[in-house]
Amino acid sequence: MTNDYFCSMYLKSLQLINFKNYEEAELILSPGINCFSGQNGSGKTNILDALHYLSMCKSYLNAIDRQNIRFGQQFFVIQGNWVKNEQEINIHCAVKSGAKKVFKRNKNEYDKLADHIGQFPTVMISPYDRDLIVEGSEFRRKWMDGIISQFNRKYLDDLQRYHKILDQRNALLKNMHEHGLFDRESIEVWNDQMILVGNAIHNARKLFLEEFIPVFQANYNFIGLEVEEVHLEYKSQLNSSSFSDLLIQFQQKDAFTHHSNAGIHKDDLVFTIKGHPVKKFGSQGQQKSFLIALKLAQYEWLKRHLNVNPVLMLDDIFDKLDNQRVQKLMELVSQQHFGQVLVTDTDPSRIRSVFKNNGFESKNFLVNNGEIHLTDELDFANVKTPIIDSI
Repeated sequence: MTNDYFCSMYLKSLQLINFKNYEEAELILSPGINCFSGQNGSGKTNILDALHYLSMCKSYLNAIDRQNIRFGQQFFVIQGNWVKNEQEINIHCAVKSGAKKVFKRNKNEYDKLADHIGQFPTVMISPYDRDLIVEGSEFRRKWMDGIISQFNRKYLDDLQRYHKILDQRNALLKNMHEHGLFDRESIEVWNDQMILVGNAIHNARKLFLEEFIPVFQANYNFIGLEVEEVHLEYKSQLNSSSFSDLLIQFQQKDAFTHHSNAGIHKDDLVFTIKGHPVKKFGSQGQQKSFLIALKLAQYEWLKRHLNVNPVLMLDDIFDKLDNQRVQKLMELVSQQHFGQVLVTDTDPSRIRSVFKNNGFESKNFLVNNGEIHLTDELDFANVKTPIIDSI
């Protein structure tokens, strides 16, 4: 449920140390449109990924934190100043090899990273989004979970608890397999906990999709080049059987395979167009429209529920989309549907003209081998650069 209060939010400044290909970089961002141009491999996408860290406490592209440390170094730091409701909030993220990730808000470390999720929402539209269509169910579950978790803290807690229970249950099954026995009473202790939390997650996913699907369908009809029947089908074992019945049904298989074969960790989303799977029957153009519509619906859903415009990040889309779909996105921008926008492109003249021809000013940066240069100075207020905290 949303309320009537709506707040403004944008990232004012960003600093990087030893993050991916950046030895050290800092930049002041416009609250409006920010364009980053440069050759492939120059580090454009890494800027967007750093912002994703400041939003979701993790990389959009690589879940293993230490692999995002610059080659030959032992740590990285990402720091940014968010402005939310005209208040400046400093967020500091530090990752050091062999140590716990440190996340601070105004120099105070979070007890749990989950406390940060949903505070500064972002949405990324990227060529890597195609994994949602072509890869396995885990990608689609994580995408759905990432959206719900930003609004529903209990859901995030339940999700973390469920996976701990699942790990414990699987460890017990493996132990019983190694000792050639099946201890029904010990398994039922974990079953009871798994059922309680799993049912809550299943219900939350159903409620989310009931609201999300119409928003997605409306966005597909807008961004697509023709009106087509599209749908997201929630595929879950719990749709047709109770969790308790499923655990009984799969008891023998669990004992044989020594892992849990029933539960919400097997859920999936089936993407269809005209009643057929998009993965097999959708053209490249239809798949692109499908993915953009998913992300625009994600943006709209978060905006409604968090009462704030998420930061929109468009990674290399002008090189991947045809002119008609680009123009559709520009129509949304012209309607002031979005707040702060970050865009990357390989062609500096193209990225400027796309916005200029649609009547928008942008702050333009050139990215070259891990260095960021402002290419045209607009009239922005002076911004004090935050001091990097100690790791």
